[in-house]
Amino acid sequence: MYKPLLLLTFLFSSISYAQSDTLFCQQLVAVKQLVKENHYQPKAINDSLSKGVFDLFITSLDEDKDYFLQTDITQFKADQFQIDDYLLTDNCTFVEQFKTVLAKRIQDTKTILERLNTSVPDYSGGLTLQYKPADQYVYYKDYNALATSIEKLVGYKVMTSLLDNTEDIAYIKANFATLEASTRLDVIRNQLCLLEQFSSTSGGLDRYVKDAFINAFLQYHDPHSVFFNPTEKLIYESGLSSNQLSFGITTEKNKEGQIVIAQITPGSAAFKNGNIETEDVIISLTANGTTLKTLCVSNDAIEAFSNKEDHKTMSFLIKKQNGTEQNITLTKTKIKVEDNAIRGFLIGEDKALGYIKIPRFYTNDESINGRGLSSDFAKELYKLQKQNIQGLLIDLRFNGGGSMGEAIELTGMFIDRGPVTIIKTNLKDTYTIRDVKRGTYFNKPVIVLVNNYSASASEFFAAAMQDYNRALIVGSTTHGKSSAQSILALDDTKNIGYCKITMEKFYRVTGQSHQAIGIIPDVKLPSVYNDLDSGEQFYDYALQNDTVTPEQIFKPLQKKDYSTLISKNKQRLASNTAFTQIAENNIKLKESIFALGPQYALTLDEVNKTREQKRTLYNQIFPNDTDQVVIAVSNTASTEKASHYNTDNDSLNAGIINQLSQDIYIAETYSILKDLINLKD
Repeated sequence: MYKPLLLLTFLFSSISYAQSDTLFCQQLVAVKQLVKENHYQPKAINDSLSKGVFDLFITSLDEDKDYFLQTDITQFKADQFQIDDYLLTDNCTFVEQFKTVLAKRIQDTKTILERLNTSVPDYSGGLTLQYKPADQYVYYKDYNALATSIEKLVGYKVMTSLLDNTEDIAYIKANFATLEASTRLDVIRNQLCLLEQFSSTSGGLDRYVKDAFINAFLQYHDPHSVFFNPTEKLIYESGLSSNQLSFGITTEKNKEGQIVIAQITPGSAAFKNGNIETEDVIISLTANGTTLKTLCVSNDAIEAFSNKEDHKTMSFLIKKQNGTEQNITLTKTKIKVEDNAIRGFLIGEDKALGYIKIPRFYTNDESINGRGLSSDFAKELYKLQKQNIQGLLIDLRFNGGGSMGEAIELTGMFIDRGPVTIIKTNLKDTYTIRDVKRGTYFNKPVIVLVNNYSASASEFFAAAMQDYNRALIVGSTTHGKSSAQSILALDDTKNIGYCKITMEKFYRVTGQSHQAIGIIPDVKLPSVYNDLDSGEQFYDYALQNDTVTPEQIFKPLQKKDYSTLISKNKQRLASNTAFTQIAENNIKLKESIFALGPQYALTLDEVNKTREQKRTLYNQIFPNDTDQVVIAVSNTASTEKASHYNTDNDSLNAGIINQLSQDIYIAETYSILKDLINLKD
């Protein structure tokens, strides 16, 4: 009676496997060809590649060494010098053993977790905990070591959950058995949900493993080449746009593992509906007859489902905070991406200086000239110039880059014709990109504020402004990325995926490169993020620094003597306790990340003690807002006038002004800019 059902199941599984395997083979063959023909520096498929791809692949499958045993790694290593042979012969089945073992270890973890539903962890002090930096993570010796680690994890999460709910240690101890039992069930359920995410994402564990291999192959060539499925491509491109089709909802996962609404964008479909509020829990999403239940689903999966191109109308089953449920249908509308939006402010009591923060070099494909950031910047600069500003501060901190075209346009606003960058292609040809427009938008002093996380297009702009002596660069050494990527389809049908692939390197007009070095500021400011090994030079297989010979002469402005300005800055920093504290906090942060922590027992008292020590340390390193205003910040007259007709963004604008007014970096850079204005030629 069961044989036909078993046969059908087997046939269906075989067909599904064959289809999946065929797709992976198509993708792998296409990726190899794409890299060979288009990558800036394609590498030979040999044993060196095999070992490198193998290491990246294993790391991506289990980055924190949470699942695999040492015996698994020994088994896998039989393939570490065979990957090149598999690639050369288009053998796509080799990944199956990795998937099989990972599935086994995930199931082992589930079994151990489920056993802890009825088995209480040892809270007597027999188990110990210790913080380890990432470079000291090791694979589990055996199954028992895995079980012990999971017991520690559950016990620790139970303890911290109890302490999150109440700081009354005496109450917890008096009711420990009851509180521990119910909390442990919640902790285990959440941990099981995290494991379910492997199978709940599109394509499940099979797709997870195969995507990981494709990305390992790409990232052996350089860390910025990445594989995208169609939805991932859409999400990525939306992040570089000033406008996007959206429901206007930002989601996140709370401590209970629920998907909740974290933010609603003013003017969006969700905002205008009025029935959706922050902290509402999303139970399910339905679009085009497909329903995604959010239980045990990652927030990334929610984003992917919401951003699918054909999911233009969607029903949200919402659980309100009062416990009632509502089914709300929304249709995507075109909204401004607030994270990318820029606006100009006046800084200082005399309102004599302008400030513009650029979070991203975004584009706007719907504008007549295709310009996004550069066009918006010009509008904000115009508003500031109407108020006769004497200098401008451009803030590029945490700007990870974006459109090179926008960075080129922005550079052209500040220089009067001339080369702005030298490009070297994958064919090793070089060509120079020029600003061909006469004149400039702004001729007064400029400072560009950067930090360790300013990268790519933001570094391009900062480098050009520095080389032309058009701006003073202030802050910390930047990330060090001077490569450019393009998104290419793997096939003509665009059905099997895309690659964001590195095709060019760009150089300063001097012929020098900031690749793996970064832009060195003219005036350095202390940063809590210094020396955290986060720059390009610390990435595996990052492109190396080199130089090219410039073919065109550029004419920089005469460089001023900054010695007096720098001396005044050092005097202010020495007497500014906030900056002194930042330098000290940077040392504390580095120690907390890179140093092995002390061992402590898995007991309520010890966990609480260690937790309080960590909380105290991080409150020192990242102090909460003190509400101390260090610089006056205000809107332009044009912005104030426009706000009378659109009050949706009033609270957002007020929040930004409040944040800027407490920023000591803006306050110090304001002083530097005043000194720059007063410098004599």
